[in-house]
Amino acid sequence: MNPSALRAVTAPAQPDLDLILPQLTEAFAATAADHDRDASFPFENFQALHQHGLLALTAPARLGGLEADLPTTLRVIQAVARGEPATALVLLMQYLFHASLEGRGGFTEALKVQVVRDAIADGALINALRVEPELGTPARGGLPATVARRTAEGWSLSGRKIYSTGSPALTWMIVWARTDEATPRVGGFLVHKDAPGRRIEETWDHTGLRASGSHDVVFENTPIPAHHALDPKPPGAPQAPDPAMAVWSPVLTAAIYDAVAHAARDWFVRWLIARKPANLGASLSTLPRFQELVGEIDGLLLQNKVLLDGAAAGRLGPAQGGLVKHLVTENAIAAVEKAIAASGNPGLSRHNPLQRHYRDVLCGRIHTPQADVVLTGAGKAAFASLAAADPAVTRLAED
Repeated sequence: MNPSALRAVTAPAQPDLDLILPQLTEAFAATAADHDRDASFPFENFQALHQHGLLALTAPARLGGLEADLPTTLRVIQAVARGEPATALVLLMQYLFHASLEGRGGFTEALKVQVVRDAIADGALINALRVEPELGTPARGGLPATVARRTAEGWSLSGRKIYSTGSPALTWMIVWARTDEATPRVGGFLVHKDAPGRRIEETWDHTGLRASGSHDVVFENTPIPAHHALDPKPPGAPQAPDPAMAVWSPVLTAAIYDAVAHAARDWFVRWLIARKPANLGASLSTLPRFQELVGEIDGLLLQNKVLLDGAAAGRLGPAQGGLVKHLVTENAIAAVEKAIAASGNPGLSRHNPLQRHYRDVLCGRIHTPQADVVLTGAGKAAFASLAAADPAVTRLAED
C-alpha cells in the first residue's frame, strides 16, 4: 500500500468537543455498571468514538489523522474515563501509538498508512502485547518467552500474552517477542486479528477496570510477513528516547484515575444532598463535617488539575512525568477513600457506583510507571543533580 491509497478514506472532520464530550460521558456512564458486572467489553463505546471521528485523534495529519496536541488529548481521555474508564484505557493505548507513530522504528511508510487508514475507515484499534505469565512486564527487564522463528515467508510467532488490554476489539497487535536466532533479538511483531493461529482465552476477571477485555492472547505458529518484524534489536540495545511520550504516557494514564475520582466525587456530593436522616431532619450536605470533607476532596482534585494541566502545557519536563502520574494517582485514590469512609454502607453497596469507582481507581497503582520505580528514580536524579552542581558533594560521598 502507498500513501495515495489513503485518499479513498475521508479524514475525520474536526469534532466539536464542547458538544460531543458531555454526550459521550453521559452515554458511557449509563452502561458502565452493566459492563463492570458482566466484565463485558464495551464495543458500543468504540462505535460511538469512531462515529465521532475520535479514533484517529492523535494520528499524524499527513496520514489523515487530527494530530491533536496533548491538552486536547487529555481533555478527551478525561471525558471518556469519567463515563467508563476501561474504555479510556483502551483508547489511551490507541492515542499513544498514533502520537508516536512517526518515530517508531520498523514501521514502513506502508504500515503507517495502513494502521491509520484502518482506524479512520473501520475504527480499527491497536495495542502492544508485552506482559507474559513468567516474565511479567518487560518494563523491569528480561527476555520474553514468546518466540518468532524464521520461515520462508517471514516469521512464525508462538507464545502467550496476558493482560492484553482491549483484546476483543484489537485489529492490530504489536507482540513483544524474541527471535530464535543464535544471538536472539527482541522487538515487536505486528499481527493482524485475522492471522491464523491466534486466539483469545477469556481470563480477565479483575477487581477493577473489568470492561477492559484484558484477556490472554495465544499465538500458535502464527505467520507474520517479513516486513511486520518491527526492527528487533539485541537485548539491552539503547533506544532513542522519546521525550514527548515521556510526558504523554504518564499524564494520560494518570488522567484516567483522576477522572474516576471526579465521578466518585460527583456521586458523593449528590448523595449528601439527597440523604436526609430522620434524626437530622435535613440534608447531610448541611453539616459542617461533610462540607469540610468535600472541600478536602476538591482540594486533592485541584492539585491534580494543576499537575495535569501544567504537564500537558509543557510547564513540567519529561523527567517529572513519572512523579505526575504517581502524585495524581495517589490523590485520586485518597479522594475516593474519603468518600467511601464517610458514606459507610451505601458507599460499599453494589447498588451504588462508589464501590466501582474505588475498585477502578486502585488500578492506578498497577500501571507503569509504578511508585517504587518513580520515587527511586526521582531520588537518584536529586543526588546526581546536586553532585553535578557541587563537586564537593561527590568528594564527601567518596570519603
